[in-house]
Amino acid sequence: MNDTFQPIDAAQVPRFAGPTTFMRLPAVSGAEGLDIALAGIPWDGGTTNRAGARHGPREIRSQSSLMRRVHHVSGTEPFSLVKVADVGDVSVNPINLLDGLKRIEAGIAAIVAAGALPLIAGGDHLTTLATLRAVAQHGAIGMIHFDAHSDTNDTYFGDNPYTHGTPFRRAIEEGLLDGRRVVQIGIRGSIYEPGEHDWARAQGIRIIYMEEFVRRGVEDVMAEARAIVGGSPSYVTFDIDSIDPSMAPGTGTPELGGFTTREAQAMVRLLEGVNIVGADVVEVSPPFDLGNLTALAGATMMFELLCVMAKGVAARR
Repeated sequence: MNDTFQPIDAAQVPRFAGPTTFMRLPAVSGAEGLDIALAGIPWDGGTTNRAGARHGPREIRSQSSLMRRVHHVSGTEPFSLVKVADVGDVSVNPINLLDGLKRIEAGIAAIVAAGALPLIAGGDHLTTLATLRAVAQHGAIGMIHFDAHSDTNDTYFGDNPYTHGTPFRRAIEEGLLDGRRVVQIGIRGSIYEPGEHDWARAQGIRIIYMEEFVRRGVEDVMAEARAIVGGSPSYVTFDIDSIDPSMAPGTGTPELGGFTTREAQAMVRLLEGVNIVGADVVEVSPPFDLGNLTALAGATMMFELLCVMAKGVAARR
């Protein structure tokens, strides 16, 4: 067992006591020596509706105290398989969008340069663009994207190209993502115009609307998702608004008819075998939460992702 990077035992120190870190892991100043680095991006400079995702990392940390050592289905013990710790929040700029993106990219690039995989708590979805700039330094990668929205729009409010509705259009334009190896799952809700998703499809993005997901089921959809990204390096991004607002109300752009939390957990577990080079959970907005349900959902999805990523790191050794 890795004895250095272990969470505080809740049977010895109650969850409401002690430092507030992701999954009660040690807080460290850098990612050197880690296999997976848990980090926060407290920034919502790309939000176009209800702000508040800048507070997401802090509350996800708090709710992640409920995570224990062993995954009850797979038996995975992530803290024994890999070295993982909380490296804190990256630097942000809440009043300058472009500088904020540069700071986030630099913070994630430091994690990547140290040889660790980033597992991020956002933040709005524009933060993923900055993260991809740091992760995809050697060429376009694939992506499995859980969301209510495609986030491939072009501009908002005139000619503004940077919002949480545009990150993956920018990422493809910048050569960070290979559209033919991108799958979006759970897309739903009204759209601005009939051809809103035409650009995404023209890049090769596979869009699986919620209605198709319901018809086909978790296992069939995830089998296709794994086939789309293949064995190539891939990023996983989980927007909490992919979950139905009855179970995750604390988000900026809620859409009815989403995943149950059980379906979301099942899908992430089926990412096993994917070559994940980074992942995030974004758009948790505590000011709109009820009973910390959304933050708990975010913390749980981070734990599910951690288990899959830890198994992947161990398998590649």
